[in-house]
Amino acid sequence: MVEHIVLFQWKDTATPKQIEAVMTGLKGLKDKIPGIVDLSCGKNFTDRSRGFEYGLVVRFRDREALDAYQPHPEHQKVVQNFIQPILAGILAVDYDIL
Repeated sequence: MVEHIVLFQWKDTATPKQIEAVMTGLKGLKDKIPGIVDLSCGKNFTDRSRGFEYGLVVRFRDREALDAYQPHPEHQKVVQNFIQPILAGILAVDYDIL
């Protein structure tokens, strides 16, 4: 299995409604994209986040499922319509679960 972790920083102009649309869109991907074993996302509450305000964790069946996720039309719809307009910064980590 593969763990995919993404941290987001939003523009100062991002509204709560826009951020909620991102979270709703991301949560909906679990049932739309094959190979996702589990998916969670939410608002950070630690003071060690270095400005990253929200996080996403997706567990995939394997690396092939992760590779298929990135260009998948449903994922791209969330990225282009909801994330990109308010994104200030992003950090991603992918690793094999041993």
